[in-house]
Amino acid sequence: MIKDIVKNLKPSSTLRINEISKELELNGKKIYKFGFGQSPFEVPDDVVNELKNNAYQNKYLPMQGLNELRTAISKYLSTKNNQNYKAENVIIGPGTKELMFLLQMLFDGEILLPAPSWVSYAPQSLLSRNKMHWIKTTSENNWFPKAEEIEKTILKNKDKNYLLFLNSPNNPSGQICSNLEEISSIAKKYNILILSDEIYSELSFEANYKSISQFYPEKTIISNGLSKWCGAGGWRLGYFTIPESLRELRDSLKILASETFSSVSAPIQYAAIAAYSNNHEEYIKNSRSILKAVGEYVYENLKSNKIIINKPQGGFYLMPEFLIEKFSTAEEMCSSILKETGVALLPGSDFGFSKERKIARLSFTDFNGQKFMDYVKKNNKLDVNSISKYAPKIAEGTKKLKLWVESL
Repeated sequence: MIKDIVKNLKPSSTLRINEISKELELNGKKIYKFGFGQSPFEVPDDVVNELKNNAYQNKYLPMQGLNELRTAISKYLSTKNNQNYKAENVIIGPGTKELMFLLQMLFDGEILLPAPSWVSYAPQSLLSRNKMHWIKTTSENNWFPKAEEIEKTILKNKDKNYLLFLNSPNNPSGQICSNLEEISSIAKKYNILILSDEIYSELSFEANYKSISQFYPEKTIISNGLSKWCGAGGWRLGYFTIPESLRELRDSLKILASETFSSVSAPIQYAAIAAYSNNHEEYIKNSRSILKAVGEYVYENLKSNKIIINKPQGGFYLMPEFLIEKFSTAEEMCSSILKETGVALLPGSDFGFSKERKIARLSFTDFNGQKFMDYVKKNNKLDVNSISKYAPKIAEGTKKLKLWVESL
């Protein structure tokens, strides 16, 4: 028999929209895939070559991960965040989603999720039987919680342990948290554990990215991986960096890992050493430039008196709010948009908003990243014409969405 807790769960909405889009395409409908978020860029050549060179690696690796890889990651992250991370602080997993699930299974307390949050945090909380609290946010604060909103929830029961998920740049909003010091102060006050999901951090549009671990290193777990900045979502390699003060939690996580995924694919771990050891500044710089230009193009063309939207700051998402009365729920609205325009969006209710609020997540990655990257390497000019040429479905889909809204 299937347990009731699983019976009541739906498949991940991000994966579901990808399957729906593929099915509609097979039936001959032109679909603008603004619903599923994945990097449009190819994995750097040197990393691909290392995968080829290590295809013969067929032995189980250490459960915590290959030491050379953990060392490369600790050095990379130490430089990036101006901290001193060691290889023993790093755990390699088959993507960060699995590691987050194991963390929630281990955690004895309650979960704090800013609304909006990535679609898998909440279902994992349900599966782990952890009580979950949605924390109110506003567009004026980049859709991140203020300290008083976090404290308001904690004061209802100060005796509990709390785990706060913080994702910056954020999926689904595309915003960066600007009040890290304020949040770290309240976290210190109540001894809150923080999971800092930094999977989009290398794709911040400004160069001065800050991690909350720089303000609250003693109880911040950093989560990151290859999927977004390296174009390697399908490779399934992520990592946690866990501070020495959380050694007991780290050791427990290693035990759980040993009983679930055993160890991550050996060839991919060897290839990932190149990802974190070699210089990929130009690749990341070009990725950022393209994503920023495309994101701002969509933003400039959609913002209106019917669509409230924040300018994108990192990653590849926008989160428009439609000021229209025609539909009773965001899901109904997104279904109508897909049917009438071919533009696939995800409803904000998948990310923690009320069903009635007409918010959607828009991913602006439906273009050939390699062709766009090749163009940018030869030309520094990123304008409307280059976006129309190298991201035609973004331009077409944005226009269709804009006309749809204006017709209401």
